[in-house]
Amino acid sequence: MTRSVWKGPFVDGYLLKKAEAGRASGRHDVIKIWSRRSTILPQFVGLSFGVYNGQKHVPVTVTEEMVGHKFGEFSPTRIFHGHTADKKAKRS
Repeated sequence: MTRSVWKGPFVDGYLLKKAEAGRASGRHDVIKIWSRRSTILPQFVGLSFGVYNGQKHVPVTVTEEMVGHKFGEFSPTRIFHGHTADKKAKRS
């Protein structure tokens, strides 16, 4: 289910402060965040975030198409290595 419209999008407070400080300084450093549940807002466009996936910070540069999505969608937590080969099929 989606979040109620009257509540508005969820964004952690520290994330807004970090983004505003990053934009005010003018530097293009990667802002490390742990909040995968936060919604991407229009004021984040153009900034780079390092979204933690449980192992490392995955760099994510926010574009206009990402607005409204969650940060966690762009930082996968699992790596699919493919299915194992069928050993019976190799013998014949």
